[in-house]
Parts: sequence; structure tokens; C-alpha cells
Amino acid sequence: MSDMVPEVLNAALDSLFTPKEPGEQEYQGEDGLLYCRKCHTPVQCRVKLWGRDKIVPCLCRCQQEAMAEKKRQDELLERQRKIRKLKATGIQEKHLLEWNFAVAEDNKDIQMAKRYVEQWKKVKTENLGLLLWGDVGTGKSFVAACIANALLDQGIPVLMTNFSKILNQMGAMYSEERYRYIASFSNYSLLILDDLGIERSTEYALEQVYAVIDERYKSGLPVIITTNLKIAEIRNPQDVAYARIYSRILEMCTPVRISGEDRRKSIGKEKQQVVKEVLDL
Repeated sequence: MSDMVPEVLNAALDSLFTPKEPGEQEYQGEDGLLYCRKCHTPVQCRVKLWGRDKIVPCLCRCQQEAMAEKKRQDELLERQRKIRKLKATGIQEKHLLEWNFAVAEDNKDIQMAKRYVEQWKKVKTENLGLLLWGDVGTGKSFVAACIANALLDQGIPVLMTNFSKILNQMGAMYSEERYRYIASFSNYSLLILDDLGIERSTEYALEQVYAVIDERYKSGLPVIITTNLKIAEIRNPQDVAYARIYSRILEMCTPVRISGEDRRKSIGKEKQQVVKEVLDL
């Protein structure tokens, strides 16, 4: 019975790898193998199976290149799909998606933000957070959004939100749900909390703000916080509830003053100019 095994296998191989005539894009070489007319590399090769030479199909160079290109395109499409998904969950205010380095003026604030992105591996490893503070309209949220979009474009999970949204989300949750919700922020390599100080100042709200900040602290992951508060208010709060929040923030974040031109006034002037042109005022 065992003597019949090689014969059966050889018969099966003969049926699988029977000689074929050249196709339109092939020709037969002097070695008896078929070759691709385009790249002139073989589409067949000889292998030894159970002591016998067999001619089996193989990929010519242009087929290999086509497969490699398809793989590259598939990986690119998958990366783009991943980035779209990350942006859909990470930046929920659609206008923030338009705030990026491509439309930013190259001032010192933007240069700092670019360096933060360029040094991201070290930023994450060292847990380097930022507290972007300054007057209303100076571009704190814009700078933060530029950082967020640049990292998202690299496939890095970022969440940009604010405490008002967080508190609204938590309003209808039970305590266990609130804990899981806050813990879910650890899924993001960078958390950006915009406009600290605009949220409600009730005891419950401050308790939840501290819970979010403290959970981020425990995660060992960086956070960027923007605020219109003066740095003196953060360093010397008058209220104990604020004191423990701000103390934790200063432990996690380096204060950086953003002092750009008031973007809101600039945008307002541009709109006024457009209105004058449209209405011939």
C-alpha cells in the first residue's frame, strides 16, 4: 500500500501541473518555460517533488509588482479608513477639522505646536502635557486643534472635547457608567480639554472635573488643556475645590501663554469686508 503513495501523488501532480500552451501575453523560452512578454521574466519554474522535476506556475516580475502595489493601495485605503474613523470620534465639532497647520500663520505658537507633534514619541513617553492659557480669541483652541489634526493624520488616537460636553454626557449616567465613561478617555493617546473654566461651578461639576483630570493623571498619558483663566488664578485659587483641580493640572501640564492676534476679531473684520463688497456698502 505504501509503495502506491508516490505513484498516486505523482499522478495527482501530473494532473495539476500539465504543460500549457503560451497565452497571448506569454512566450516559451529556450529552457522550455513560459515567460511574460511584458517583463520577460518566467511565469513558470521547475521544482523537484518526490524525486521528479515538475513545472509549476510562478509570478513574473510585473505580477509581483502588481501584487505589491495592490497591497500598498489596500494598506493606504485601510489607513485612510482608520484616520476617518479616528477623526469622527476624536473631533466632534466639524469646524475644528479645518484648523490645521496648512492654514495656520507661522508664528511662535504654531512653531511650538509643530515641535510638539514632531517630538510626539518623546512627548508620550515622558507624559508632557500643556496648559495653553491667554486672553479670549488669541488662538488657544486653534493651536490645540492643529496638534490634534496633525496627530490624527498619523493615525494617533486623539480626543478633543470640553468639560461642558463631558458633564452633559454624564448627566444621565449612573455612577458605574460615569466611571467607565471617564476611563474610556485612556483609549486616546492624547486628550485635549478645551476651554477650562466655562463649565458649571457646582459641587457636582467640580467633582467630575477633578475625576476626569485625576483619571488622566493615573493613566500616565498626556493632556492638553486650554483656558481663558489667568495663570495667577490657576496658581493661586481662592477655593479649595478649584485648588486640588488646578494643582493636579499644573503637575501634569507646562503652562504656555498663547498671545496671537485675536482671531475672532480678525474673522469678524474679514466677514464685515465681504458684506461691504456683497452689499456695496
